Amino acid sequence: MSMKLSACNVTDRIHALLPQCRFLAPCSRPFPPLRNLVLSSSAATVCKASVQSVDGGVASKIESGSATARGSFADTLRLGSLTEDGLSYKEKFIVRCYEVGINKTATVETIANLLQEVGGNHAQSVGFSTDGFATTPTMRKLHLIWVTARMHIEIYRYPAWSDVVEIETWCQSEGRIGTRRDWIIKDYATGEVIGRATSKWVMMNQDTRRLQKVNDEVREEYLVFCPREPRLSFPEENNRSLKKILKLEDPAQHSRLGLMPRRADLDMNQHVNNVAYIGWVLESMPQEVIDTHELQTITLDYRRECQQDDVVDSLTSVEPVDGKTNGSALSPAEGSLNFLHLLRLAGEQGLEINRGRTEWRKKLGR
Repeated sequence: MSMKLSACNVTDRIHALLPQCRFLAPCSRPFPPLRNLVLSSSAATVCKASVQSVDGGVASKIESGSATARGSFADTLRLGSLTEDGLSYKEKFIVRCYEVGINKTATVETIANLLQEVGGNHAQSVGFSTDGFATTPTMRKLHLIWVTARMHIEIYRYPAWSDVVEIETWCQSEGRIGTRRDWIIKDYATGEVIGRATSKWVMMNQDTRRLQKVNDEVREEYLVFCPREPRLSFPEENNRSLKKILKLEDPAQHSRLGLMPRRADLDMNQHVNNVAYIGWVLESMPQEVIDTHELQTITLDYRRECQQDDVVDSLTSVEPVDGKTNGSALSPAEGSLNFLHLLRLAGEQGLEINRGRTEWRKKLGR
């Protein structure tokens, strides 16, 4: 059974919709001049597509299972590319309705997922593997993967549904034990910087689950795509991305116990994706803060890998000011609140999984 679509009509509709997406500049890579798109399916053949020219000659035949096909279609439709010097990558995203939360804006999990997506697309654009989150040829040979050690995100204004954001990312060396990746988030319509983020990554052996130092061979494979001089998304001295996270001491003021990873929380490296930890941290936030404030800054230190069968406790307390906690989380900025967080394995040992810190600002009237 086959279904024939008029591809030129589909293409015309896509071009007609583009101005409604608030893009102020034309797409750098226009859609190809398709004629007729034939989609066929059968019990023996899974998702094949043939592109035929108007005179009946077969211009190309692409099977969706091939890497060439995936790259061809994705590169055509993806709104991202390397910058002119090839040392960073920019991509535009439309905020979808299912990516916004109770504040009618994108959630911090949405932002974190977009950061992860643009980082992966950057790695793919320079030829690194997509089956292990940006692994180099040497890493694949030695069964090595990247894992997050620290993530710091600051959001100055959350984008709303249908807003378009442009995210720039780049990576660079971080001593002998890992690498770092930075991001700058802009409102594409105005060019305003609405967020920044930075992260540290270390290498893990996928078989033994033990950390390993970055050897010279791996370093040489990715340094060619890194800025020649250090470039930081947070260049300011003593910025909050450098702040040490104090350990939350028992008893915690707020808790959410017995959290369990869903199957959907596992990533292609067979561990709980780093974005899932953000949701767990926020689960123990007091509701009165959620009602009156919005998350401005989140810093997470990843200390232990979480497996599918683990049971996790989420703990939250007011951050001590000058070593003291008086029940108030107020910081020098009027109306802002600061908290410490701890994710740990449930049970007697209570092994630490993740240590976090958040800052919250007063919500503006909407």
